[in-house]
Amino acid sequence: MYAFLLSTAVIFVAELGDKSQLMAMTFATRYTVRQVLIGITIATAIVHLFSVAIGAWVGNSFAQSQWIISIAAGVAFLIFAAWTLRGDELTEEEADKARRSTGKAIVAVGVAFFLAELGDKTMLATITLATQEGWFGTWVGSTLGMVLADALAIGVGALLGKKLPEKVIKYGAAVAFLVFGVILIVQGIAAR
Repeated sequence: MYAFLLSTAVIFVAELGDKSQLMAMTFATRYTVRQVLIGITIATAIVHLFSVAIGAWVGNSFAQSQWIISIAAGVAFLIFAAWTLRGDELTEEEADKARRSTGKAIVAVGVAFFLAELGDKTMLATITLATQEGWFGTWVGSTLGMVLADALAIGVGALLGKKLPEKVIKYGAAVAFLVFGVILIVQGIAAR
């Protein structure tokens, strides 16, 4: 349960201000919210299942050196904080592709999200979490956290349009990553 709650919170925060949220809002202008959310959920579940498999393997392989994993995870979260501050924008080309996509809506959204999430900070954060937490809880929680963040973006985007407080979201997410990173580093040093 702890892995589920932690990964839901961390991935929700990681997804705030991410280009995937912008893709979700763009797709929601073309397809129904239901179709977009189903496509996002399927793509996210597949990417994050792969991510937790990698993380669980790393965690099991280095179980004797858990303090090293904790410090490495903390450093990774500090990098995620900087990545969040740098920002992530949807290019015009990506937005045009989302608007012009053809075929079945769920497939179009799913493939676009699958490709966008490969190597993204939410994938890397999921791998990092899975090195220390249970794979199933991390997988379900990370998938839920991402879908909730994207659903929030679709809903808020529909209500507020372009009036989203991007700086507040960006800085809040970066601070959360910074705090998680420092806690993990301190835990790793203390366990040494």
